[in-house]
Amino acid sequence: MSLKGFLAKILAKRVKRKIDKKATQAIFEQEKILKYLIKTAQNTQFGKEHNFEQINNYASFKNNVPTRDYEALKPYIEQIKEGTKDVLWPGSPIYFAKTSGTTSGAKYIPISKNSISNHINGARNALLMYIAQTGNSSFLEGKMIFLQGSPILESIQNIKTGRLSGIVAHHVPSYLQKNRMPKWSTNCIEDWDQKVDQITQETLKEDMRLISGIPIWIQGYFEKLIEQSGKKTVSEIFKNFSLFVYGGTSLDGYKNYFKKLIGKNIDLLELFPASEGFFAYQNDQNKNDLLLRAWDGIFYEFKPIQPKNKNTDNRIALKDVKKDIDYAMIISTNAGLWAYEIGDVVRFTSTNPYKIKVVGRVKHFTSAFGEHVIASEVEYAMQKACEALNLDIQEFHVCPVLKSENNLAHHLWIIEFNTAKNKETERLAFELDKLMQAQNPYYKDLRVGKILATVQVKVIKKGTFKQLMKAKGKFGGQNKIQRLSNDRKILDEIIKTTK
Repeated sequence: MSLKGFLAKILAKRVKRKIDKKATQAIFEQEKILKYLIKTAQNTQFGKEHNFEQINNYASFKNNVPTRDYEALKPYIEQIKEGTKDVLWPGSPIYFAKTSGTTSGAKYIPISKNSISNHINGARNALLMYIAQTGNSSFLEGKMIFLQGSPILESIQNIKTGRLSGIVAHHVPSYLQKNRMPKWSTNCIEDWDQKVDQITQETLKEDMRLISGIPIWIQGYFEKLIEQSGKKTVSEIFKNFSLFVYGGTSLDGYKNYFKKLIGKNIDLLELFPASEGFFAYQNDQNKNDLLLRAWDGIFYEFKPIQPKNKNTDNRIALKDVKKDIDYAMIISTNAGLWAYEIGDVVRFTSTNPYKIKVVGRVKHFTSAFGEHVIASEVEYAMQKACEALNLDIQEFHVCPVLKSENNLAHHLWIIEFNTAKNKETERLAFELDKLMQAQNPYYKDLRVGKILATVQVKVIKKGTFKQLMKAKGKFGGQNKIQRLSNDRKILDEIIKTTK
């Protein structure tokens, strides 16, 4: 064992004891954070407009500060971009994390001197918690890669601006720099295909032990490695590869194919990072839920997802959440986001400590016929159907199709396989429909009542989703395929792309 690995184990045990203690005191930590946020920001423009001086508890905070999405926050962001200080948080942000928006174009999420540590410590502590539990620090003795966006930053009124992954790249600890791949110049390549080609060439002969990124883009990297090396699996290329770190999307739909690509069982570590903050990470290799980081500069609120009461401000604090209920997550941060709806839907698996699963996006659902289907349901159905039929998918999307002269209304599953599987579509459709009925009582009622027909499967050629993402300017990096929608917009884009 290297000195680095030995010291990492000592630090990991110390960090684990500290985090375990904080996790048991989550409500106390949340109350302390809210008081700190209100006191610190009371003289900002936002604080004055929302009576921060008079807020002394959660009830008064909730009464004075309504929930906001980015569109409602945008006027404040525009002032900051014009050079105004003390708008949302004292002073000016040190960064804007630039990310794509659905209705407002690019979004600029502020990161302050106070909040940058949330992003850095979240990633670091996730790895240390892993080391503390497993005793595996061997990945520190080899090379590691974080497949990410370009670290080149622009400047808006002296505020450095770029992708979150690019910003974080500037804060990689010096003791990891020698282990980190690829080269800085390679990371700066904007064209994703060229970038992955160059990364493949650079890493082929290296001792890669930790690989991290969004599953769909890592899959492409693995395929290129195998193609260029002539080997059958990634584990033949990287014999000491032992840890895959991922976030952004569920790995469930990729697991079978990933196992084939890698060629051996390795440890998986799931993270829940976003431009707005680093919210949670997997702290137990024997469970697939995530520990909510309730002690690091973010105050959390949750709104139950109730289709009949979408406009009701029925948000609650962490102390009032219950298990097995789907909540929209709302945050207030030490970067100046206030009662901000991040768009993710979570479900608590434990309240002692507080642990969650990410089950989808607020805007990613299908309920064209009152079925209230969410992303976690279609992802689970696809995972189990692929396991039952031994299928490997590249990606998929589900959308509603309205009743026509020839067909009942139904859900259309647009699927891209890793290998041609057209003969499997009828069996797959049957399995998907059965699994959806077992999970969702609304869907089952509509099927039994013959309002909905069984699902239909449309197979598209491999590379179609990649082509679509390129056409939309969202290929690579932290961009992800939307797996569920309440209209046929993405279907129409696919049809247009494949003409």
